Amino acid sequence: MDLGLSGKYALVTGGSHGIGRSIALSLAREGCHVAVCARKKEWLGQTVAEIRSMNVEALGIQTDMTIPDEIKRMTQTIYDAWGTLHILVNNVGGGGRWGTDAIEENPDEVWLEVFNKNAMAAVRCTTAVIPWMKRQRWGRVITITSIYGREGGGRPWFNMAKAAQTSLMKCLGLNRDLVQQGITFNSVAPGPIMIPETGWDRERLRDPEGFARMAREEFTLGRLGTPEEVANVVTFLCSEKASLVNGASVVVDGGESRAF
Repeated sequence: MDLGLSGKYALVTGGSHGIGRSIALSLAREGCHVAVCARKKEWLGQTVAEIRSMNVEALGIQTDMTIPDEIKRMTQTIYDAWGTLHILVNNVGGGGRWGTDAIEENPDEVWLEVFNKNAMAAVRCTTAVIPWMKRQRWGRVITITSIYGREGGGRPWFNMAKAAQTSLMKCLGLNRDLVQQGITFNSVAPGPIMIPETGWDRERLRDPEGFARMAREEFTLGRLGTPEEVANVVTFLCSEKASLVNGASVVVDGGESRAF
């Protein structure tokens, strides 16, 4: 299937590792030129090299997405290099394991930092690139949220931030001035995903047999998802084939969540 992405320019935030890296590589396979930003220079370099091996252009921009001026510098760097952008994937986020279960013991900084890293990073990137998409009358904005952006569970600061991202995409998807110019806005809500060097991976390495047993008993498919499985869905939503999908929150969780 030709997804109509060849020659498009894309930005994947947090694109050097995990879900973001898989999305960046998936878009590159479809012929997209891809910019990725992240904090770790080494991971950025490795991902950029992989993207370029697919005979497309790549940019790697070291960026702290919690700092507004860093986001401005990053988007200006892309504009100076390419002059436009067709696809934005707001992938950077996290904080689901921050703080403690004793809610009242967590300072304001925990709530604010998680909201800033997730919701405000998505707001700042999205508003920066909308003018470029309006000029070319085509664009795709995908925000990676979580099943906890759709239902209860987890720590509240993470749910609040992810719910805000989901709301942002829905509200923009209802904005006629934007969507009637060929721009769509969607969110993708992963469930438990096995990402190297993160919490689930550390638990698996600590007790492989116990982890495998827990996965069989607690997860609907008997396993966690993979970053590539999320990337496949995101790539489709970025494509010409998904032109009628707008304002949606697409769950990629193997049936794990309880919401309809």
